[in-house]
Amino acid sequence: MSSTLGSSIGKKLLMSISGLFLILFLVVHLTVNSFLLVPDGGDLFNAGAHFMATNPAIRVIEPLLALGFIVHILYGIKLTLENRRARGPERYASGKKTSGVTWASQNMLVLGITIAAFLVLHIANFWVKMKITGDPTLEHTTVEIAGVPTQVENAYALVNTTFGYLWIVVVYVIGSVGLAIHLTHGVWSAFQTIGFSNQIWRKRLNVLGNIFAWIIGIGFSSIAILQYLFYQPN
Repeated sequence: MSSTLGSSIGKKLLMSISGLFLILFLVVHLTVNSFLLVPDGGDLFNAGAHFMATNPAIRVIEPLLALGFIVHILYGIKLTLENRRARGPERYASGKKTSGVTWASQNMLVLGITIAAFLVLHIANFWVKMKITGDPTLEHTTVEIAGVPTQVENAYALVNTTFGYLWIVVVYVIGSVGLAIHLTHGVWSAFQTIGFSNQIWRKRLNVLGNIFAWIIGIGFSSIAILQYLFYQPN
């Protein structure tokens, strides 16, 4: 097993599988975060956050998706550094760029570090407060879930308070754009590694990957900006 993962194909396969975990993780979180934009005082978002925190299946799946996300980032940084060492200084001294290679694929290390920093900020502002330390804004509120009044944490208030700081919104926008650029290369690359490697599928996946990437990037950026503009805490 270790020899397989240590091979070139094994490394690409691990990156592809963990990349698919990243895609699923982002889809789930953007879906729930989009509930922030519903003008109902946060009831739908709080209900969604409560479901994510208490549903047994989600509680098992979410950590696995998050682990795949983290493995993808860390392993991607490791592989990029290994590739740079393998190429040596000659490639960079020549000043020549490889033709047919996108900016995203040439700068995956920078993008990976940007996304990792974005993830650390997200964990510190939300996950740590909701799962470990608590926060005064999380005081329970009542929402209707399947017609039953239910006491839940007011995650909506925590998000609004956090996005009341312009610098946090700016970091989120930068991180979201970096994530989108990363995905423009990563989506089709992941599917290519697991078998969709012919020219027809590559062109299709490239288009679909770009669409998906910018939906994710613009989606997360828009949520942060709109929360700052319209829902600043008093």
